[in-house]
Amino acid sequence: MKIIKLLILLLPLFCLSQEEKIKQLDINLTNYEYPFPVNFLELNNQRQSLKMAYMDIKPDNYNNKNIILLHGKNFNGAYWENTIKALTKEGFRVIVPDQIGFGKSSKPDNFQYTFQQLAENTKKLLDHLEIKKTAVLGHSMGGMLASRFALMYPESTEKLILENPIGLEDWKLVVPYKPVEWWYESELKQNYEAIKKYQMENYYDGKWNADFQKWAELGAGWTSAADYNKVAWNSALLYDMIFTQPVLYEFKNIKSPTLLIIGTRDKTALGKPLVSDEVKKKMGNYEALGKKTQSAIPNSKLAEIPNTGHLPHIESFYHFIKPLIEFLKQ
Repeated sequence: MKIIKLLILLLPLFCLSQEEKIKQLDINLTNYEYPFPVNFLELNNQRQSLKMAYMDIKPDNYNNKNIILLHGKNFNGAYWENTIKALTKEGFRVIVPDQIGFGKSSKPDNFQYTFQQLAENTKKLLDHLEIKKTAVLGHSMGGMLASRFALMYPESTEKLILENPIGLEDWKLVVPYKPVEWWYESELKQNYEAIKKYQMENYYDGKWNADFQKWAELGAGWTSAADYNKVAWNSALLYDMIFTQPVLYEFKNIKSPTLLIIGTRDKTALGKPLVSDEVKKKMGNYEALGKKTQSAIPNSKLAEIPNTGHLPHIESFYHFIKPLIEFLKQ
């Protein structure tokens, strides 16, 4: 009888949806713990004081080589945890910023987002840490930023690594332009189920596991917060930046030795819901885009990872980290 009563009391907990189980996160993730200590750099951008969060992990066996990891649009520095551990084990100092508008960094009410502004902020962080040269690794949107950084600061970019970067094709040639307000309204509709559906379909080929789950929950934790509208607005501004500021036309000007790490199953492309099925089929073909980009960037190499989507460092870590470390040690 006691067991039955206990089960009755616990039943509401079992009946909670996944949405209701997800921890609500505040706008700057102060109630979310990163895998390594977080510091902040004060920035003065566009007549406002902002804070840029970053992790700086210097191992005891430091080999005097540095690498900065630049996150993608739907993520923050926390998702580099396993990459940081593997790189520090090899002796590399690893710097991992949250760009303005992301993670634990400031979310401005108004901001003109450009890859140049984010690259300059990243350079200010390196100057603050007195790092003159570093390898630069960018994933997804971070690949566009890493490319811009390498173009602006070739003297600081020892090596460039692009992991499934977006922007390998110019979507504005085929996708009708949508104003920032449209992206904002779309972001306001986000919730756990929508995020999971998108990531499962576009990142993981319909598969799902605990590693994928925690990054979907991190994104979803914001959506029920009281000030989520500010997160959504910054996200909308960032979508406009990505859509209108391609870097592929300047790949030929990159001077740093470059490694492309490409999960060939990836089909990520901005604006797919806005085009016909015929056009959609031609967008985001990373198996072809990786090869095309490698031929466009001088002194570049291509490491393809079959049966892997948009996040090799999450989905196929061994096949991601092996060519990365080999390239860094050359």
